[in-house]
Amino acid sequence: MLSIHIDTATTWRGGQNQVLLTVMGLRAAGERTLLVAHPDGELRRRAAEGLEFIALAPSHELDLKAGWRLSRLINRLRPDIVHAHDPHGVSMAALALSMSSVQPPAPLVASRRVDFHLKRHSFSQWKYRQVTTFIAASDAIAEVLAADGIPRSRIVTVHEGIDVDRIEHIEPASVHAEFWLPTHAPVVGNIGALVAHKGQRHLIDAAAIVLRTVPDARFVILGEGELREALEHQVKHLHLEKHVFLPGFRADVLALLKGFDVFVMSSETEGLGTSILDAMACAKPVVATRTGGIPEVVEHEGTGHLVPPHDPAAMAAAIVALLRDPDRRARMGAAGLARVRERFTVERMVEGTRHVYRQAAESMRNPERGVPTEGGVRNAEGGGRSEP
Repeated sequence: MLSIHIDTATTWRGGQNQVLLTVMGLRAAGERTLLVAHPDGELRRRAAEGLEFIALAPSHELDLKAGWRLSRLINRLRPDIVHAHDPHGVSMAALALSMSSVQPPAPLVASRRVDFHLKRHSFSQWKYRQVTTFIAASDAIAEVLAADGIPRSRIVTVHEGIDVDRIEHIEPASVHAEFWLPTHAPVVGNIGALVAHKGQRHLIDAAAIVLRTVPDARFVILGEGELREALEHQVKHLHLEKHVFLPGFRADVLALLKGFDVFVMSSETEGLGTSILDAMACAKPVVATRTGGIPEVVEHEGTGHLVPPHDPAAMAAAIVALLRDPDRRARMGAAGLARVRERFTVERMVEGTRHVYRQAAESMRNPERGVPTEGGVRNAEGGGRSEP
């Protein structure tokens, strides 16, 4: 089976990592894959070796030229599946398939990794009608899609996965040495783009509360984004310059994660949270907000603590409880590692995706059958943000 994968982002975030893991995992399973991605994107750089690659991305959502170029590729290769991994990728793929001379057209599979609502303008409604099957990264996302009017028969949950074995073999970095932290200071870490819905401002407020009880604690927030200046101003306003650090984007993020004592996900909304999966694979206890797909990952009181979003006091209390109890941290870390090995491996995610492909192809041949629920995936049972 030949699948064409489309991602239009220039940056490197959890979604792009999932695209690469999917494409590489399908190839390892014997499938032929072709990656279509932004010519100047980080995904292109990281996928440079060993992959069939086409440099192509739309300049805007309704880019007819990009759609036409992709349609020529589809006409030539006649793929079995076209898989769009982001909203602009869905736009380009829908346009391309509508222009293509191949009949019947290849099924269009669309990944949804965010729990934002779909846009409601006419073009958005048209493009999403072209999608054969939506792969939701969590049940929470599936419920949002269903609420937006997508038929449940076209929504399948396939939880995101990570390469647990690779993460386990990464050599840990010394966070204390890297950032000149006091030798025995406990380290609380966060990883994510510095954007509003990731909620780092709440973590900084929580840090001020934690320090009243654990004055030697340090907080390291890894990531880059539009709110850097605002977050730096908040740190200065609270006089936390010696305790809260924003080192920016780091390629060695997993090695640094292994140096954290506690991992915190402070999101206001979150599709699933692959950084949490990474932290659990590093055997780190997690404090995370009870929002979006996060409760599908974190087992409260088992692999970590779930707290309400927008609640720095509750977050601080959970952090302090873990910093004061190294035995609990060790137990929760071990439980988290066992949980990702059981439920959130890249192998499980790839097999679920392959199953969706087979059923999407069958549903194109027999539209009345829809997408059955088996093989590790399931249909969705089910106001907020709109997609970016």
